[in-house]
Amino acid sequence: MESELLALLQDAKPNRDRLDALIKDLEAAASIDLIDAQQQQQLEGVWELRWSSSSQPYLQVQPWLENLQVLMPSQGRGMNLLRLPPPLAAAGVAVEAELTLEPPKRVLVRFRRGGLLGPQLAGWRANLMASIKQSFPAWLDITALSDELRICRGQNGTLFALRKRHDLEASALLP
Repeated sequence: MESELLALLQDAKPNRDRLDALIKDLEAAASIDLIDAQQQQQLEGVWELRWSSSSQPYLQVQPWLENLQVLMPSQGRGMNLLRLPPPLAAAGVAVEAELTLEPPKRVLVRFRRGGLLGPQLAGWRANLMASIKQSFPAWLDITALSDELRICRGQNGTLFALRKRHDLEASALLP
């Protein structure tokens, strides 16, 4: 099921009915408990949004835009990053967050700063970020998780399917 879903997520316009069925089956088969050290390790890293049920343009998959989520719950850090794909990927729009695991499957997200994140040059990175005042945390429920795939549901009911980007280092992307 997972390999079929990952292949389907590579399509520009995946078959919605098949995608929904695969996600439903994977969620039903998953046993998520973020207390588990292996699941915490799987969660760490850079994830690329491959599908979303949202109609918001910044939550849609576009071939000309990388929609990345950097998760480092072991350090209490995370970031959403929108950027052009390589070789133009030097800069992007970022929102930094504090992360807190709330087992069995919830990740609390407190957005702290957002703005433009520039390229890294000789160990220095342009960083035009402003504080964000968030009165309550957002959250994601992790509903399926592996070394390659993460399915989660947000507080507003949005369903997300992301694939892990093993070619990107979380620590290199975070400011």
